[in-house]
Amino acid sequence: MNKWEALLLQPDATILDALKKLNEGAKQIALIVGNNNVLLGTVTDGDIRRGILKGISFTSSVSNVMNPNPVVARTMDDQDTILALMANRRLHQLPIVNENGQLVDIVFLDDYLRPQRRENWVVLMAGGLGTRLAPLTNDCPKPLLKVGSRPILENILNSFIANGFYQFYISVNYKAEMIMDYFGNGDKWGIQIRYLKEDKRLGTAGALSLLPERPAEPVIVMNGDLLTKVNFAQALQFHLDHRASATMCVREYEYQVPYGVVKLDNYRLYAMEEKPVQRFFVSGGIYILDPEALNYIPENTYFDMPSLFNTLIGQGKHTVAFPIQEYWMDIGRMDDFNQANLEFHEVFKSDSEGLL
Repeated sequence: MNKWEALLLQPDATILDALKKLNEGAKQIALIVGNNNVLLGTVTDGDIRRGILKGISFTSSVSNVMNPNPVVARTMDDQDTILALMANRRLHQLPIVNENGQLVDIVFLDDYLRPQRRENWVVLMAGGLGTRLAPLTNDCPKPLLKVGSRPILENILNSFIANGFYQFYISVNYKAEMIMDYFGNGDKWGIQIRYLKEDKRLGTAGALSLLPERPAEPVIVMNGDLLTKVNFAQALQFHLDHRASATMCVREYEYQVPYGVVKLDNYRLYAMEEKPVQRFFVSGGIYILDPEALNYIPENTYFDMPSLFNTLIGQGKHTVAFPIQEYWMDIGRMDDFNQANLEFHEVFKSDSEGLL
């Protein structure tokens, strides 16, 4: 059965029939068709409510409340035309008819807005001790500390899910059971979560040696204590476009020297700059690795990402940097944690609506 067939009603159906159809289909529309599926009209919850306010009975014909001239698209219209029509008319559903006015399909805005489902694994590093956030982390691992109304790690998960990712590994060590109990297998979010259990600290790259098999697609690795608006899908596409072995997401860091800096040539002072600002690119704690890059990670050995990148560079592998321009916060200290909580609802206001 086509997805729109469950939404069909005959013109002799009652308003009550239409109401049941709306409730069952959860698509917010019913389609009234005649012979040969010629579209006669549409009915929405709003149409029924307006009919009730006019005193029309639930047992009356649906034709009394239907819209006999609905906005439709034609079979020859492309996706851009359909999207523009839906945007201009503020429609969430749009029937598609052929040259004879026969219903052939219906499109839903949510289908266009739904992110592409991505097969790439995401590995979240959540095994750190979080000592700089003590005493908060004495009884709670840092990834479970709440920013906004949710744990840091849950906010990260939601960001990835919004970009179409659904296969996750979480590397755990300190208070691992608390993290595993909270996230389980991911069913609550409609995703898959598996765990990499570190018996000893392996670093941000070493934990990848615990993966049970080699992935078929590039892997995204991220520290589990970051709060960011980075578009992970764009970062992945950047990695693919550059055919990189490894991509490091980087952000610009500024540091103002609090003194006047002098420039010397032996003993000759030839310039002086008052409190200059130094700018650097630093690692943002987010990485994308091709499967073959994982071959350079030693097993069961402490190995950090800088070591992996240096190894890849030494081997002549193509490594690139993806600049982070969006909001980014490393929640490593108490000041960072407090600032993240102050900024969260403003920065992530639209993201938090409707998420678990």
